[in-house]
Amino acid sequence: MKDEKRNQILQSIDIELARCFDEVVRWRRHLHQNPELSNQEVQTAKFIEEKLLDFGLEVKSNIGGKGLIGILTGYQPGKTIALRADFDALPINDEKEVSYKSLNAGVMHACGHDGHTAALLGTAQVLSQFKKYIKGNVVFIFQHAEELPPGGAKFMIEENILDGVDYVFGAHLASSIPVGKVGVGAGYQQAAVDKFDILIEGIGGHGAKPHHTIDSIVVGSEVVNSLQKIVSRKVNPLHPAVVTIGVFQAGSAFNVIADTARLEGTVRTFDENTRQLVKDEIHSIVKGITESFHANYKIDYLYGYPALYNHPKETELVRSLFSEVFTKEAILELEPSMGAEDFSYYLQEKPGTFFSIGSQNENKDTHYPHHHPKFDIDEQALLNIEKAFVKIVSHYLF
Repeated sequence: MKDEKRNQILQSIDIELARCFDEVVRWRRHLHQNPELSNQEVQTAKFIEEKLLDFGLEVKSNIGGKGLIGILTGYQPGKTIALRADFDALPINDEKEVSYKSLNAGVMHACGHDGHTAALLGTAQVLSQFKKYIKGNVVFIFQHAEELPPGGAKFMIEENILDGVDYVFGAHLASSIPVGKVGVGAGYQQAAVDKFDILIEGIGGHGAKPHHTIDSIVVGSEVVNSLQKIVSRKVNPLHPAVVTIGVFQAGSAFNVIADTARLEGTVRTFDENTRQLVKDEIHSIVKGITESFHANYKIDYLYGYPALYNHPKETELVRSLFSEVFTKEAILELEPSMGAEDFSYYLQEKPGTFFSIGSQNENKDTHYPHHHPKFDIDEQALLNIEKAFVKIVSHYLF
């Protein structure tokens, strides 16, 4: 397609995106008012499916659980680009005083997934109107259960949604970045996340007769202290790692020695060898300490999302494309985070990149971090996600 014609089409798409913006905001607010937890997103998936069918797209639902995709087939053969949004909420009570406050007590969209979904729906709606100019295909991935390892992405991929896909891209709203700015970064950007559950089984008894017991709290305390030494003394200092104990539960009375203690924690790593090393060390430490106290133990170790690796070529391409949409000054360099994202599964299968779209404005209500009960966004960020996705699609398919 000649540059002049291509630019005319892109201008028309921009006009249509602006025209549909209020509708996208309504979709986002509807989703925000009606959040559903991971693997329970029945009404959310139904809402998305109805919209995709209205747009005239081919729809496949119940993929890997509650996931679904919409397929836009262009008028000529070409590459296939996948764009992804997630749509599950969190077990958090919404504390905002806004008209679109969650109607589901104890459940809230506190990570922007409602915005991701509304923006991808908006992108699908507008691109479907320009189908005759598209050489190739767009797969709109609407994914469930991002917040709950092992994550919905894994199960959707296992049902072959990436077959025939050439590139995959995803966006995440960021309350730490001003609206109008975009965060881009190549290489490892988010860590692998693993979870462990340790049950220590001792022998309970009277608080005045510890010599007749095996104190699970004492054993558990030794385990906690020793696990904190894995990173400092076993892991290569050049390979980042985190071991955190988030739960320690034991005991029921001040004068009773607890017979069991339960610990839960998380491991964050980038390097796969380090990931395996930490797991092995946790098992070794728990085994050694419990045996020395004559206690028993059980460990349930869950491998969660792999580390998220943004492919350098596609990341640099996106950086260049976004400079045209948002200006060079608007492009920020992302720093790696020990947070996790199951978009990493897609990037293990196909080249692509995962970027951040700023959603913070001068209003302090948009400054709360993700997973906070007052989390909210500047909804202008929804339009910026749409513009970013359209620019990517136009590069490959127009």
